[in-house]
Order: sequence, then C-alpha cells, then structure tokens
Amino acid sequence: MKIGIDISSLAYQRGVSRYTGDLVKALAKEQDTELFLYGSSLRQQRLLKRELHKVLRDVMPDRYDLNLQYFPPSILSKIWQLGLNPIKKVMPEIEVFHSWDWLQPPDKNLPMVSTIHDLAIIRYPKVAHPQVLKMHQDSWRILRKKQAQIIAVSESTKSDILRYLEMPSKCVSVVYEALPTQVAEISQELADKPELLFSIKQKLQLNKPYLLFVGTREPRKNLAKLIQAWLPLAKDYQLIIAGEQSWDGSEKISQDPNLRFLGRVNDYELAVLYHHCELFVYPSLYEGFGLPILEAFSHGVPVVSSDIPAIREVAGNAAELANPMDENSIRQAIEKILNENKVDSDNRMKRMIIRLQLFNWQKTARQTLAVYKRAIEDFKA
Repeated sequence: MKIGIDISSLAYQRGVSRYTGDLVKALAKEQDTELFLYGSSLRQQRLLKRELHKVLRDVMPDRYDLNLQYFPPSILSKIWQLGLNPIKKVMPEIEVFHSWDWLQPPDKNLPMVSTIHDLAIIRYPKVAHPQVLKMHQDSWRILRKKQAQIIAVSESTKSDILRYLEMPSKCVSVVYEALPTQVAEISQELADKPELLFSIKQKLQLNKPYLLFVGTREPRKNLAKLIQAWLPLAKDYQLIIAGEQSWDGSEKISQDPNLRFLGRVNDYELAVLYHHCELFVYPSLYEGFGLPILEAFSHGVPVVSSDIPAIREVAGNAAELANPMDENSIRQAIEKILNENKVDSDNRMKRMIIRLQLFNWQKTARQTLAVYKRAIEDFKA
C-alpha cells in the first residue's frame, strides 16, 4: 500500500507531533507499505527536518519518500481552499492520504483519513484562539463533506465526534495510540547515565517527597480542585505542577511554599520528575485519551485521576479514580495510595504493567492500515 502522510505537525513538538512520528515509525516496520511523507513549513523547515531525522533514523531509507514545501499553514490553507497544489499532484503514486487534522487538502480524487485526538476546543472554546477554532471547523467541514475516514483515539473521542461533528458512524474508527517511544528511550538513557539523572534532580531541587501533575495549565485540567485537595497534605508532600501556563489562575489559590510551578520542562526533566514522585495526580475534567497516565505507569508511578470516560478506557483498574469535582474525593484517593501496604502496592504495579501492554504502536499501525484499506474501498464503491 502506498500511503501519504502529512508530517507537518512534527515541527511543533507537541503530543500530536509524537503521535505522528511514532505512527510513521510503526508503519515503516509493516510489510507491503510504502510511505510518502508530506510536510510544509516556512520558518521551521530546519526544525521539521531535524525532527523527521529523529523519526526516520532507524527506518530503512528505501521505505519512504519525502516532499517538503515552504508554505506556512495560513498560506497553505488559502492555496488549498482555491483548489491549488493538490496532494495527488505532489505525490501522484499514493493510494490514500493521512492528513493532519489542522488542514485538509483539496483533492477530490484521493481517499482521505484523519486523526482527531479530542474535541476540547469545542467543549472548552474559551481556551482556543478564534482563528485556531475556525481552522479546525473548516477542517472538520471538509472531512465531513468528503466522508473521510476518521480515526478517534478513544471510544470517548468517537462519541464526541458523532455528537458534536455529526460525522457518520461508519466513517469513525477507534484506534488507540500508545506510549511515545521516546519515553522508554530517555528512561533507558537516564538509567545508563546515573550522573545525568542526579544532575537533573539537583537542578529541579527534588529534595522533598512530592506529588506530580503534568499538563498545560488551563481550566479543564482542574488544578484548583487539585490544589484544594492537596493543601491538607502540604506539610508532608510538595505539589509540583509542570506545564505551560495558560490562564487558569491556579497560582493565586495558595502561596504555600510547597506548591511549585515549574512551567514547561524538557523531556529529560519530565522523566526525572516522574521517576522521583510519590504519585501522579491528574484530575482533568476532559481528555481525549490521557497519555500522561501511561507515562506515569511506564515509570512505575501510581496514579490518581478522574472518573471520566477516556480515563477509564486508558487507566482501567490500575489507577485510583476520583470525582474530579470533589476535592475530598481527590484527597481520599491520594491518601489511599500513599497509605497502601506492600502487597496492595505490588498488585497495583502488576495492573499498571498489564495496562501498558494493551497499548502498543505495532497494534496501532495495523489497525490504522485497516482504516486506510477501508478508506480506499469506500472511495472505489
């Protein structure tokens, strides 16, 4: 199968970037696949090429073709709206195209697939820039019009797609993503270089027991409730919040010195934060998948999270799930894990390992190939 994939998102180094990179790597390992990679960027061409090199360094050079163009998303969107520069002209060999959900090409003679990770931008529109929302809305409209095949990363996300985007059910398939491959790579590197791990620990001043939260600081992440739940435990445990600041105002809730906001951290710092924390707390109000939970599991860290659909799908019985609207429920879940005996703790670790094994990139790749085949067959029908 000759597959076109838009890899433009790699330049942004976000969750979608990791998904795209790991999917490309996994697809390249499958038999009878030939990858045609499409990317477009003006100011971040060098970064895009660098990130693509990281993805492809272990892939045989004869398993992919690459076409990079020099258009920023805003210009490319206008070009495509005019029906110009279609993908099929740039890559005439391909049988199907996996688009980035940010932009959709104008091709009418090409089966299309796109992945939607969540609909937070609809559920929480105040956190989105109006132009970003408009670009997504334009993208969804085109996908709906073309009756493209949509990959949802969870049953919860599929439910939202059917409800809010009014996509036909036959066009939406659930294909779970998995733990980013670089998480294991960095963990192994830190294990091989204990001096690096120690220096990062010293830099981050991790000298007290702490609970960890990782994520963008925005209202749906529910940090206000988390902080209220943690305050009675503040004498014994720090609360470290790692992630870019948005506008949730959580830093104003408490001035306790044991409440630490680190801002965005790099991947090595994040691995060290997971490695040394007592537990990971993630009381989000809405998620499309909940990838940080798998990251915590991979580091052997117990998790307290929200009793909401997407989290239940990912965490199963391996995490302690609480009512995210009730700080007492969150605190009780935290205390339950902190007070677990060794037998219960070991049993939880076994459940975490089982959950991790349920999600892997080769399974994701094979299920994604099945969606590609369906898109091709439906297009010919």
